[in-house]
Amino acid sequence: METIKKHLRNFLKKHEHLRLLVRKIKWKLEKIEYGRIAKAVEVDEKLVLFETFMGRQYGCNPKAVYQYMQKQPEFKDYRFAWVFWTPEKAKEIPELKDAEIVPAKTRKYYEYCAEAKYIVTNSALNYRIFRKPEQVFLETWHGTPLKRLRCDIEAEKGNVNNTLSEIKIKNDMDVVRYNYFLSPSAFASEKFRSSFNMAELGIEDIVVETGYPRNDFLFNFSDKDAAEIRRELDIPEGKKVILYAPTFRDNQHDGSGYTYDVHLDFDRLQQELGDDYVILFRAHYFVANGFDFDRYKGFVIDASGLDDITPLYVVSDVLITDYSSVFFDYANLRRPMLFYMYDLDEYGTGIRGFYFDICEIPGPKIKTEDELIRQIAKLSGGSEYGESWFNEYGEVFERFIDKFAYLEDGRASERVVNIMMES
Repeated sequence: METIKKHLRNFLKKHEHLRLLVRKIKWKLEKIEYGRIAKAVEVDEKLVLFETFMGRQYGCNPKAVYQYMQKQPEFKDYRFAWVFWTPEKAKEIPELKDAEIVPAKTRKYYEYCAEAKYIVTNSALNYRIFRKPEQVFLETWHGTPLKRLRCDIEAEKGNVNNTLSEIKIKNDMDVVRYNYFLSPSAFASEKFRSSFNMAELGIEDIVVETGYPRNDFLFNFSDKDAAEIRRELDIPEGKKVILYAPTFRDNQHDGSGYTYDVHLDFDRLQQELGDDYVILFRAHYFVANGFDFDRYKGFVIDASGLDDITPLYVVSDVLITDYSSVFFDYANLRRPMLFYMYDLDEYGTGIRGFYFDICEIPGPKIKTEDELIRQIAKLSGGSEYGESWFNEYGEVFERFIDKFAYLEDGRASERVVNIMMES
């Protein structure tokens, strides 16, 4: 059966019009099915349903909103439910012991979607779900955009699963359902309204500038929190921590999911840096292929399986990334950042394209492994770690904060919940 499905997917990839026809029929049938379920279920005014990356994780902005609501006495009689692709995973999370766990894409899931007064997500909802008049759908999204999103993508060859017209169709089906769409800045608001086609859909006013709830922890964590995270990750005492968090590439796909070539010689890195550093490797959640770092035990820790990246920020002395939005969040810690953009020319013109001049990014744009190692070595110069980085990029960094992170103050969750509950 799987072989047949794979051949069918490969066939439809080559025939755009037939693929779109099949998708439209599928979407129509699914909406009819969901309509029957929704009609039979009444909305519970005190049920809040959360999902992160369509049920893949427990993290990001929905997690922060959930944590805040759990602590407030006014929500003590509310029901909280979480969506998971693997419900067994939720049993391992102490914070979810009192939450209702909902298996993704099951009848139970669709019943909860129809019953919940509030649905909080950070990516696209399942396309068959529609919002009842009395429901409130909150799209928190998951980052400030550097690379072009959805309807703003111009490079047809970049995405192997959808043409630009298909991306627009799927976007419009998704975004019209939300009451609120969170934004961390005026810059992000402008790009969200464009990339999610809000003007054409007449919904530009759903964007609310609040900052991101997930960044509250970056302002409120304690030394005890940081020490506990280091223990859980088994980070050796005395070692500096590099967080390497690259994004996925739209043109790297094997038919079942996105793949990623790490593009680093870890043997060389261990030889050059192993005495002083530990690397936390964090792949994008889209990436399906696994990584074997067994031979680098004690030097490379694969943190890709952890749901929430925020604790990794807290214990990292420096971030290495490329085009991922993680650096917008990490900047709140005011620590050095390096940008390993080995495929910058291809990515910037042939895959996604950027929303602003990368000269505004606070840190070196690195294309070779030699330069990457040199820049890491520079961080230890001076009386304080990273002093040379701040001497070189301090002014750019402050302008960056003023433009992209000025709303972050550790209280975004409170603002978001107040807005959601006022509906």
